[in-house]
Amino acid sequence: MKSLGFVGKLIFALVMAFFGINHLMKAEMMAGMVPDYMPAAVVIVYLTGVALIAAAVALLIGKKAQLAMTLLGVMLLLIALMIHLPGGEASMPMLLKDLGLAGAAWFISAHVKD
Repeated sequence: MKSLGFVGKLIFALVMAFFGINHLMKAEMMAGMVPDYMPAAVVIVYLTGVALIAAAVALLIGKKAQLAMTLLGVMLLLIALMIHLPGGEASMPMLLKDLGLAGAAWFISAHVKD
């Protein structure tokens, strides 16, 4: 079962890294999803991308992984509430995805060793 935990951690980290790279490569397009009340939409998208990649790296190398997963969960919850929730029914899949990933990040933070 220990190897299954490693595979799960690896998949989670790779997905977060992919999302982060996607944010960096498609920042202009994703900036359109940021609500008007938030300033510097492109900067927010870039910072989110960097944070996603940093969390993935921390989890993979096992340095500050617990802190990284805790902060990742907070970030994903804030994204869900501040970006996807105001989008209404059309944003529901993204809202649920980010809530689920936030929960997974917090679960990992409780079980990962630094």
